[in-house]
Amino acid sequence: MSNAVIAFLKKIIIKQRVYIEIPNNVIYKTRIGNANAIITPPLKSYYLLIFYIIFKIPLIKKYFTMFAGYFYFLSNIINIMIKGGFLMFLIIKIALIIVAIILLLWIIGLKIIPNNKIGIVEKWWSPKGSLNEQIIALHGEAGYQPEVLRGGIHFRTPLMYKIHIAPLVTIPQGQIGYVFARDGIPMAPTQTLGKIIPESDNFQNVRGFLTNGGQKGPQRGIIREGTYAFNLAQFMIITEDKTYYLPMGNRSEESTINKMAELLKSRNGFTPIVIKGTDDKVGIVTVHDGPSLNQNDIIAPTVGDDVSNPETYHNNFQDPEKFLKAGGFRGRQYQVLVEGTYFINRLFATVELIDKIVIPVGNVGVVVSYIGSKGIDSSGEDYKHGELVEKGFRGVWRDPLMPGKYAFNTYAGHILMVPTTNIILKWISNQSGTHKYDENLKEVSLITKDAFEPSLPLSVVMHIDYKKAPLVIQRFGDIKMLVDQTLDPMVSAYFKNIGQTKTLIDLIQQRSEIQNMASKEMKEKFEHYNLELEEVLIGTPSSSPNDNKIELILTQLRDRQIAVEQIETFTRQQKAAEKAKELKEAEARSAQQTFLTESEINIQIEGNKGKAEYQRSLQEAAKIKALAEAEAEKEARIGIGKAIAVSEQVKSYGGPQYQVTQDIMDKFTKAIETSKIDIVPKTVISMGGAEGGNSAANAFEMLLTLLIGDKLGVKLSTDMNLNKEESERVKKIKEAILKSIEESNKEKEELVKETQDQAAPAKEKEDK
Repeated sequence: MSNAVIAFLKKIIIKQRVYIEIPNNVIYKTRIGNANAIITPPLKSYYLLIFYIIFKIPLIKKYFTMFAGYFYFLSNIINIMIKGGFLMFLIIKIALIIVAIILLLWIIGLKIIPNNKIGIVEKWWSPKGSLNEQIIALHGEAGYQPEVLRGGIHFRTPLMYKIHIAPLVTIPQGQIGYVFARDGIPMAPTQTLGKIIPESDNFQNVRGFLTNGGQKGPQRGIIREGTYAFNLAQFMIITEDKTYYLPMGNRSEESTINKMAELLKSRNGFTPIVIKGTDDKVGIVTVHDGPSLNQNDIIAPTVGDDVSNPETYHNNFQDPEKFLKAGGFRGRQYQVLVEGTYFINRLFATVELIDKIVIPVGNVGVVVSYIGSKGIDSSGEDYKHGELVEKGFRGVWRDPLMPGKYAFNTYAGHILMVPTTNIILKWISNQSGTHKYDENLKEVSLITKDAFEPSLPLSVVMHIDYKKAPLVIQRFGDIKMLVDQTLDPMVSAYFKNIGQTKTLIDLIQQRSEIQNMASKEMKEKFEHYNLELEEVLIGTPSSSPNDNKIELILTQLRDRQIAVEQIETFTRQQKAAEKAKELKEAEARSAQQTFLTESEINIQIEGNKGKAEYQRSLQEAAKIKALAEAEAEKEARIGIGKAIAVSEQVKSYGGPQYQVTQDIMDKFTKAIETSKIDIVPKTVISMGGAEGGNSAANAFEMLLTLLIGDKLGVKLSTDMNLNKEESERVKKIKEAILKSIEESNKEKEELVKETQDQAAPAKEKEDK
């Protein structure tokens, strides 16, 4: 056994370039640089046994050989110091101190981690033992620890720990990172991806991930742009450029991760889904996780689209946990993605882009839905060709889609275009209308009453009411089938029946009548199929290339028409000659037109002068009449005014007799004053009267009596009628004058009152 031990310990290499060489003769030989020293201590067999046991354990072997090398190195240094003197001793002493410091730092586990790196801690041994099935030691066991060391100085003794330096993980702008967990609870058989653990802090908290039910395998959560400090012993991070993980020597694991990365690249999973508005696309989503659909369903219903309910609103499949919480199923989804950017986990859901449905103007879209529950028939009891349902139910929807763009999921239904403009169907070979529904139609073959067999070209203009479009689709499937299977045989049979009752010439000459009759009679038949017939247009019957009988009939008709046209031509030529005669007369009259025009102008000028003189005389007469009427009005008003004044004076004197007396006395007084006659005579001769009174009268009395009684002829009576009737015009003028006087008096009274009111305060002030 000693020979085997000696052979095993023959050569041990030490980092400090010190090694022990044990030859077969059991001589210990040390080497320091180029110096050799031979030490020959006794080596017993039990020492060899201890060495053998030590070197069978790799960890003890490593550190034992290291410390043995240091021991022999130091012993040889001491010998050199003794022989080399003080200077050499000092140098060696400093070197020993440095070596001792380095050795001390190594023993206490000094570790410097850059700020752009992390340290993953691996514990070699622990009093709590080792792990069984787990990879991460949550309770201090030996194994990978959940916490990582960030940039800075750390102390972890190498006797217990090993620090793995790993980079920080950076997800570039506009990219997505995926996570594969090495440790955790196994997923259920129905699961595809591990559930999201909010306590894991976006996979940066390993302890929170594992203690809250985190599952091993690919995860539902994704990593957005940014820099993260992941524990790469627990999480493997897959990006477009690189996969970040701590190698553990498991090739099958690496193969799985590489396949996962290739799958994501094939799905463009490292970039978000971007749907541009200019592309007119919608995204059809297929979910690969969650409960399966019922066998009768082909599309998963829409769930979690209510923004007001944040617990289940998954924001267009960007939050898988809320989608599943809302009751979402795996499989193709009814909900679609419209324009925008979506960060969707491609392991959870894939997206297929399809074109939007565009319903042009002049069309409606009839929806045939493949999903939904059975709805109530709304087509009516008389409709026996199928059922129409409300929106959201399985079947043909009652209400069509109006013109526009629709984000319609074509896996959940089909939209049939129905034109609402006029549809022209041509029963003419090699011709078709705009909608191409008449590609298979050709002329109608007839047999006339006179045994001709012409081909009748015709066109039918029809219209489909947009509200009845679902009824047409439910009944015929599509418009092309309607034309080929229904309208073609119906129209052909109708005109075949017409042809049997008409001769060929009747068909040609009565085309308009036949056309109007067909429009009226066929309209009811079209309405039976929920169609609206607008017009029927009939062409000219034609024969086959080898049949010229119809052409002969047409030639005769043309000759007959030519004769009729010649008669008409001769008649018109005769009328043209008469018109030529009238033209010459008109030209002769036109030659003298200048003289006629001048004479007519002179007549018109003279007439205008006479009219001007006449108008001038009328204006003069009107002026004279107006002046006369104004003067008469003036005199009348002055006279009436004077009469009113006299009347008022009479009233003031008490009667007309007093007024007359007053006037006479005034005039008499003025006469006496002017002539200077004595009113009382200077000598009075009194003659006795019969009654003994004074019968002699003076001149004043006599004159007064004479003037009043005889000379003036005024009958002084109080019985004068002052209330004689007046004319209506005099009354109106009188009333107007009196009203004007009253208004003037009122204005004067108001002015006086206002003046007194203004003067009163000033007077009171003076009195004070």
